[in-house]
Amino acid sequence: MSREPQLPDLAQRVVDLVRVVMAEVRPRLVRAALAGDRGERGNLRHADNFLSVHDLWTHRRYRELLRDVIPSFVYASEEAEPQVIGNDPDPDLCVLVDPLDTSELAVRGLHGYTHVMVYSRALRRPVVSVVGDIFHHIQVYVAARGEDGRDRAYAITADAERHLLTTRPPEDLREALVTNYLMKPAERFVPLAEQHRLLRALDQPGQDGRRRGRIGVDFGSVSLCHVAAGFTDAVVEFAKGFAIWDLSPGHHVLHAAGGVVLDLSGAPIPLDHGLDSLADIAGAMNGRRRFVAAGSTRLAEDILATLEL
Repeated sequence: MSREPQLPDLAQRVVDLVRVVMAEVRPRLVRAALAGDRGERGNLRHADNFLSVHDLWTHRRYRELLRDVIPSFVYASEEAEPQVIGNDPDPDLCVLVDPLDTSELAVRGLHGYTHVMVYSRALRRPVVSVVGDIFHHIQVYVAARGEDGRDRAYAITADAERHLLTTRPPEDLREALVTNYLMKPAERFVPLAEQHRLLRALDQPGQDGRRRGRIGVDFGSVSLCHVAAGFTDAVVEFAKGFAIWDLSPGHHVLHAAGGVVLDLSGAPIPLDHGLDSLADIAGAMNGRRRFVAAGSTRLAEDILATLEL
């Protein structure tokens, strides 16, 4: 467990805020799951995404609480158009929020995540990213830029133990646990099942003859946090792509831990999202990225070499 250096003040305040929101929304989700009342609403912004009353409540709660943490900012939530909050008409900080990720599972009491990323438009990069896990003991993953200009990543448990996340030795692909958001049958599972070279590579025996390669399911930004923590080895997304609110907070955490995120041509995806204006921010909210994320460049490149695109 790492106690030093301490989290920067802004990072700690955002972590505390995320934990407050999770503590408030968790019993709502549990009640919904046990009652079978999923509170689904029509999604006018993203017609193919599940939207519930809990997504909208969490969206509004973040907007309310963030005012106490950051005096002026651009609020860029998945659930609404970007808006300026506070007295500064052109604030430096943009707060990107996915209020409730994997909400169709959250209302079943299975998985639920929440993402907050604070992006400095002057620095052209994130300075704080927090990914909250609503139902598990490891409750928060955070990346923060320190006063020395370095990014550091941590996992924080429900009882406030803080663990520094760092890179691990590269994993051999044939022994790796590679995850994918394979929930939607035609849109995501079928394209994964058609990646025969990747599946064969994962099925190769190791030196002792055992087959340890695995495909797993994971979700949004937390999937990259799991790689940062060493719980999994890589994430692949080559079908629909991740939206900025799904990829970027976890990307920052993985970057801070020393991992890599490559596009499907093998080029590193930058932390600079070009959020120079409200129009730029709105445009970024509509884009998607296909990528491979891993704890090492070698493993990411080995996975890319197997993909049939």
